[in-house]
Amino acid sequence: MAKTFIFFTIIIPLLFTISLSDPNPNPNPTQLEAHNELIKFGFPIGLLPKNVNNYALNTTSGHFVVSLTDTCRITLPPDNYLATYSKKITGKIVENKIAELNGISVKAFFKWWGITGIRSSGDNLVFEVGMVSAKYPSKNFNESPDCEGKKHSSS
Repeated sequence: MAKTFIFFTIIIPLLFTISLSDPNPNPNPTQLEAHNELIKFGFPIGLLPKNVNNYALNTTSGHFVVSLTDTCRITLPPDNYLATYSKKITGKIVENKIAELNGISVKAFFKWWGITGIRSSGDNLVFEVGMVSAKYPSKNFNESPDCEGKKHSSS
């Protein structure tokens, strides 16, 4: 249990506190729309990486699908924890809550941990991994991270 607590107090905050040295001045319209949907529901845009290709939202049920151009990997300093986004991220979003989340994982203690839910609580975000949760300042997620190892075209 102590290892799980350490995981949440060290790794999750690092997951989305990545400083961006190469901001994308011309994001695609779908990327902007998907990130704007997060804002409408009370979340910062940094919960999704920059490589959003498409998204769909059922406005009645709140179920969503976000498609990325490719899987996304982020190495989290200083201890080189690895976080991944699948090409397809699914879940259910309502005001200040994302549930049934699939497609975002972080590796710690030689094991992959899937983030299953996120709640927005004032100035904080509460991340859920199964029955365990951890709270972090939402300001750490104000910018969308770039994926590692991807070549950028200069078209």
